[in-house]
Amino acid sequence: MTRTPTPARVPSRRRAVPHRALPPAFCAALLVFSLGRPAPAAADPAAQAKGVWLRDDGNARVRVAPCGPSLCATNLWIGDTSGGEAVGDLLVMRVAARDADTLGGTAYDPKRKMTFSMEMTVAPTRLVTRGCVLGDLLCRSVSWRRVE
Repeated sequence: MTRTPTPARVPSRRRAVPHRALPPAFCAALLVFSLGRPAPAAADPAAQAKGVWLRDDGNARVRVAPCGPSLCATNLWIGDTSGGEAVGDLLVMRVAARDADTLGGTAYDPKRKMTFSMEMTVAPTRLVTRGCVLGDLLCRSVSWRRVE
């Protein structure tokens, strides 16, 4: 096999352009403008979680609102009360942001005197809650849609 020679590189005929510095006044104005603007706010999943939500099975409507340092979910309406749920039942959630759309922590059900771990994934019109007991061995997820 014969190899074809590669052509030699020809130097460019363009002239080098000297580097020009930006005028100091422009740099100062750019600096003042960029420092004077607030940084974009990160999404706050706790703020997004507030509101009225309807459970996907249609059996419960709850309001999520601040209650002291926690968030509370209060039953506003229950369709089938045979599961022990009632209007006015409360769930006290001590959660913190894990990322831009997820809250995690614990929830306390005063009616059943039970605490469990929980996670909430929040979108503008959807909410998914996941609660676990027994060291996260038994978990249940519930989907919700915003109604208010």
